[in-house]
Formats: sequence, structure tokens, C-alpha cells
Amino acid sequence: MKAIQEIFSLLTKPRKVVITTHQKPDADAMGSSLALYHFLTLLGHSVTVISPTNWAGWVGWMPGTDNVLDYEKKKAKADAILDEADWLFCLDFNIFHRTKTMTEKLKELTCVKILIDHHQEPDTPSFDYGVSDTSKSSTCEMIYDFIVDSGNADKINNEIGECIYAGVVADTGSFRFSSTHSGVHLLVADLKSKGLEHGKVHDLLFDNFLENRLRFTGNVLLNRMEVFYEYNTALIAIPKEDLIKYHIKTGDTEGLVNYPLSIQGIKLVALVIDRDEERKWSFRSKGEFDCNTFARKYFEGGGHYNASGGRSSDSLQETVARFKKSMMENKDLLQ
Repeated sequence: MKAIQEIFSLLTKPRKVVITTHQKPDADAMGSSLALYHFLTLLGHSVTVISPTNWAGWVGWMPGTDNVLDYEKKKAKADAILDEADWLFCLDFNIFHRTKTMTEKLKELTCVKILIDHHQEPDTPSFDYGVSDTSKSSTCEMIYDFIVDSGNADKINNEIGECIYAGVVADTGSFRFSSTHSGVHLLVADLKSKGLEHGKVHDLLFDNFLENRLRFTGNVLLNRMEVFYEYNTALIAIPKEDLIKYHIKTGDTEGLVNYPLSIQGIKLVALVIDRDEERKWSFRSKGEFDCNTFARKYFEGGGHYNASGGRSSDSLQETVARFKKSMMENKDLLQ
């Protein structure tokens, strides 16, 4: 994989560009994709954003979302656009299987493939150009760097700024995570100087849900959370019946895994949700417990040191039992 800087000189020639991200895109995935979409469009490229799946309603406000293709719903149209692409930008994921049903299609493409991502253990041989930097707070921060470092800081308008800020504020936990280095605050200061209304973005991200989601959260914390103080661990297991009862849609479970981190002494939080096709895991930790290694070892996952995800084909009861066993195996690391 060649350095991302090597494509800067190539940006002046208009190309057919596709931007894609991981399945069920969150604020960072959608924000980075749309920020890059607006930027490349300003440079005269023909740009299409293709999401592997649908996305949460609370990112639907981002400028340009109406033009994003849902691969699962419009596969034939998306495949035709992919076949004609000169460049494929892959954002906020670093291995093709994270795009779900798009995986084999992306592997077979012969166009130039460009990676911009901040997760661990990238599949660099699959990309022609790119940057993988785990020190970055978010992929949105990396898109900001891409625009500025390519000599196009003047192109950052209100649409691009809102998309970048949304991903940064979401992936830094509103600037409380350790990934919030000084450069993140300088980035935000620059966006503010360009006219960013940060309160507006915050409201659209965090104060934009229906009543059922709040009642669902209350039920989860009251009835679905277990705390294992001897292991400094909290577990939330959400059965499918809860998703049905509270009419939970894509994105409504975002942020639930962070709640138990507020409990004194808790070092690891695990959230598992009983989906139709599999059980989806999210892990968060404080301090020196490595969520990435844990998720890769036990639940076919990975991500960041203090935040990762995983999956299981076992039943909810079986995968919860497996988690409890793995928790016990890691007792020394959780003390």
C-alpha cells in the first residue's frame, strides 16, 4: 500500500469515484464518507457513496445522505456504478468482510482502492494507496487531514464541516476518550472559525430520538444489565423480544455500551444484542484492558484498544455463557 500523499497530485483529474464504509454506518463512517463526497465533488469528480446496509435515522440529517445508495436495496444499480469506478475509497474499515454482502464484489474490483482508517490490523495488501493510523480519534479527523494536507483547506465549507464534526464528536465520546489529542481541539477550532454551529450538530446526533428509545434504555439498565464486581465487569444482554417490544430500529442501541462505564471500578463493559442472523457484541474498557485482543480471541471481532466489536453464531444464552467464561479467564487482567 502506497502512502496516501501520492494521490494528492492526481486529485486534479476528474474521475469516477465510489466511497464506501462498513455495514450499519455510524456517525464517523457516514460523516467521513459524506465529507469526502462533498470535497471530491467540489474538485469536479463524479462521486457516489454506497453503504453496504441501511443506516441509523439519527445520521440521516447529514448533508448528502439522500444521495447515498443502500447496497442491499439497490444492488444492481450499485454494482453497475462499482464496475465503472476509477477509484474506490474505503473509509472507517480496513478489511473487506466488514462490508457484509459487498465483500466479494469489492474484492473482485480492479479499480484503484484507497484506504483511510484508524482501526488496528489493516489488510494493507488489498489496497493500492492509503493511510492507517490508530492514533487518530476518528476517520473524520483523517478526512480533515486529507483535505488540508492536499492543499485544499479552503474547500472546507459548512456541509463538510458538519459531517466532519459529527464523526469526531461521536467517536471521541464528546471529547472524553483518550483519543482526543490536542489536534482534535485545533480541528474543531478551525471548523468553528469557518462557521460551524456545533450545538446544532450535537442536537441532531444526541437529542433526536423517539420516546420508545428512552423507555428501551430504561428497561435495558433495569432488567438486562449484570455487574460482576469481582471481575470489574458489566454485561448487558438484549434479547430479540426487547427489540420487538420497543420497536427498536437501526442505530437505537448506539451508546448503550457506554452507560456501565460510569459505575465505579468497572473496567470492562460488554453488550450483546440478539439479531436475526447473529449475536452482535460491543466491548468498551478503561485503562489497560485490551478490547481489541479480547474481541479477536473470543468473538471473531476487533477494533480499538478500548473499544471493539464482535459476533457470534451461537444462541444468546450460549454466547453469554461463553463471555462469562472468557471473563473469568481474564480475571488477572481485569483486577
